Amino acid sequence: MTDEGSDIRKRLESADCVPLALALAQMIGDPSPVEEIAPYVRGPWDYSESIPDSLKAAIRDRAAEAMQAHARGRPPALPRPDPATLRRMMSVAVGEEVGEDYVPMALEQMDLASGEARLVAPPASPAGGRLRALVIGAGVSGICAATQLQEMGVPFTLLEKNREIGGTWFENRYPGCAVDTPNHFYQFAFEPNDAWPEYFSHQDSILAYLRHCVEKYDLRRNLRLGVEVERAEWDAARRLWRATLRDEAGARTQLEAEILISAVGQLNRPSVPDLPGLKTFAGPAVHTACWPEAGLDLAGKRVALVGTGASAVQVGPAIAPEVAKLTVLQRSGAWVARRPNVDRKVSPDKMWALREVPFYAPWYRFQLFWGFADGLFDALRIDPDWDDGGRSISARNLKIREAMERHIRRELEGREDLLDRVIPTYPPFGKRVLADAGWYRMLRRENVELRAEGVERVERGALVLRDGSRVEADAIVFATGFHAGKMLWPMEIVGREGRSQRDIWGDDDPRAYLGLAAPEFPNFFMMYGPNTNLGHGGSAVFLAECQMRFIAGVLRAMVERDLDTVEIRRDVHDAYNEDIDARLKTLVWSHPAVTTWYKNAGGRIITNQPWRLVDYWRLTHDPDLREFVVEATEKAG
Repeated sequence: MTDEGSDIRKRLESADCVPLALALAQMIGDPSPVEEIAPYVRGPWDYSESIPDSLKAAIRDRAAEAMQAHARGRPPALPRPDPATLRRMMSVAVGEEVGEDYVPMALEQMDLASGEARLVAPPASPAGGRLRALVIGAGVSGICAATQLQEMGVPFTLLEKNREIGGTWFENRYPGCAVDTPNHFYQFAFEPNDAWPEYFSHQDSILAYLRHCVEKYDLRRNLRLGVEVERAEWDAARRLWRATLRDEAGARTQLEAEILISAVGQLNRPSVPDLPGLKTFAGPAVHTACWPEAGLDLAGKRVALVGTGASAVQVGPAIAPEVAKLTVLQRSGAWVARRPNVDRKVSPDKMWALREVPFYAPWYRFQLFWGFADGLFDALRIDPDWDDGGRSISARNLKIREAMERHIRRELEGREDLLDRVIPTYPPFGKRVLADAGWYRMLRRENVELRAEGVERVERGALVLRDGSRVEADAIVFATGFHAGKMLWPMEIVGREGRSQRDIWGDDDPRAYLGLAAPEFPNFFMMYGPNTNLGHGGSAVFLAECQMRFIAGVLRAMVERDLDTVEIRRDVHDAYNEDIDARLKTLVWSHPAVTTWYKNAGGRIITNQPWRLVDYWRLTHDPDLREFVVEATEKAG
């Protein structure tokens, strides 16, 4: 082997063997590596295989030889596997049977055929300049929307209320803030990143990636920062939206556009409990989503952490070593599960493999897609014949519960007194499953106390609990979530009948077709709208790409057919919502043992979708304009 080959072979030691074997099969056009590893793969994670060391070495040897040949100009022998072969490869990759319906999505979205970056929805023809768009919000969804609009040739203005892009990744800067979706799945398909520093990277890395996308696709020339949309109203006579903007100084201006896209999502307005006496508290009281940019000095202080949700399990372990006392005030226990690689850094050689080995990165991404999303979906289905006293909803769900409980018991060995309080009474996935970044180890610390009595009121230097006891505190950290039900709030979006979304939805009953469109609101689209939250894992980036593909398809049709307006038909909208309500009743969030912010006051699930990712990908892939009421331009009419 040449020196170059030896170097390649050495670097391949850091490549996971399963995606490497799949990549090798495509490079050499021989399925034997796939079949050789098949008996040893039990799941999609790097620890869920038992491939013998001798076989791993042989695969790495052959991969190094194939890469040398590739470097000399030999093209891959199997750049695009046939559907049957691809499905077999996908099934081996994750250690279980993958359905035929995943093949088209894998070929496109996951780039398994070529590994080449591509935009989400390449335009069929230039859009020209007849349509203009306003995009509200410059987070993940807004950046996705703006990039696609630019690709289509649709003039747009990207509006952001903050002084910088990033959305949730700009606003959430609390200690320990990190993505809890594997990074190599939490990225745009058109802009894969092989340089993530960690498998679950922290806020600064995510924000840097989003800034990179804004700069690379030259979005800043159409970006306005520090302006908040107060109101947008449909002008029926002129067939356009007129938006009222307020800047940081309070000055108001108006912008007009034919297309309005809300990319503010569901989780953008922090919710702080209205505790009696809170205004009298002497120290800082901050929500995790409102952490001061200059930081918050908590060293040596007594801190009360209110909540045990997604941000709590990150900020708690991050601040516990520096504070004098951390009191965690819990309403109910959460499922905080072991996550592979949660605190590991990505090695330089692994980055090299993701960048240089043909087909390796897309196969690695597909494993994450399955392991963190659709591979879990069956565990959400309620078995009507299953009775476990509310602890689980099916045999599959129980198996996951038992695995999670084993993790908790291992982490809290010696502190069994905490088990009754931390192990949830509801089934897994009833609420968001959280990634354990040291939560249980934190609870074992001498300076950490867990209380579950509930807060009755706040005093100048303490929180008084419902049992009358006091928690002395110098600072309060609220990890208490968002106003998820008040979607689009506090914006006022007024449709063609003079009614706002708030008039129609009230405070907590939002509905939309595919979470994207609603009757009475022509040319208006919502990204991460009602019933689009992914309750079984998944990636918000994938969701944004699906939604923008749909919006782009509608806009293309408007240009090609000379249409001025499109508005989802009420019967289509209503039938869709009846369907998803029925489907949601079969899933874990509807179980009597589950109470969650996913539901509104009437018990209807308003945030989550009942679909696997592949289902939502299919539903949003090719919009059908027969489902819309359309108006042609005057010249076309």
